Amino acid sequence: MSLTDEKAPHIAVLDVPVSRFNVTQWQSHKIVKAQDCLAEETPVALIYNGVSHAVMLATAQDLEDFALGFSLSEGIISRVDELYSTDVVSHDNGIEVHCDIASERFAKLKERRRTLAGKTGCGLCGAENLAQAMRYPAPLKLRHNFEVAGMIRGLQGMQIQQTLQQQTGATHASAYVQADGKIALLREDVGRHNALDKLIGALAKASVDSAGFIITTSRASFEMVQKTASAGVSMLIAVSAPTGLAVRVAEQCGLTLVGFARDSRFVVYSHASHILSE
Repeated sequence: MSLTDEKAPHIAVLDVPVSRFNVTQWQSHKIVKAQDCLAEETPVALIYNGVSHAVMLATAQDLEDFALGFSLSEGIISRVDELYSTDVVSHDNGIEVHCDIASERFAKLKERRRTLAGKTGCGLCGAENLAQAMRYPAPLKLRHNFEVAGMIRGLQGMQIQQTLQQQTGATHASAYVQADGKIALLREDVGRHNALDKLIGALAKASVDSAGFIITTSRASFEMVQKTASAGVSMLIAVSAPTGLAVRVAEQCGLTLVGFARDSRFVVYSHASHILSE
């Protein structure tokens, strides 16, 4: 399939012709014509009660999970039943996801949009200060303890389920892992936030052990901590580094934050007492 194929924006992966170069130390080289598999980015418009709210570049799969997870993690709705329906509509230039939400929630969303449009300040989303720019998660109601063995088992078992990453090498994944290390749910996307939103949406609809944790293949930014805590999950494991703000917010809301997680090695940045080594 060519890059100009009008159906390309509607698929998750794309095969393209490439030229592979193998250059030796003597600067001679061999060119091999081959096919390569790429992760596809698609513009996805999230539309609430007929009004466009955001356009994201995302991977065109699990879009109903994406819409639900985004709506929950961004505070557009507070409960699953406030999203009445989703309708995924494909166009030549992208995808629209039409979300029908409760009228009270839509009224609050419209008010938020008017507030942002009318303010001038520091430039962060039209907010006048940091507190307005970012929604800090409430303290977690339940804080679970986690066995190191389960954490390691989850890290080791996650890679085999990342089918898009195996095909393309270009996607992030977020997984919900049960306390014993079993991968319960996994979602992938070219965007780390999108992958987590998809997972949160799937998690909101699933019947899984609530004492599990989330692993992300990305760094742990403020948004990743905020989304995890807002979903009621009390530990986030990242394979890369956290930011300073992420650590402070995790400490405040009661989230156990782990970074640089590689097989049996990791660094705990907040609430280390909730990790049991024996």
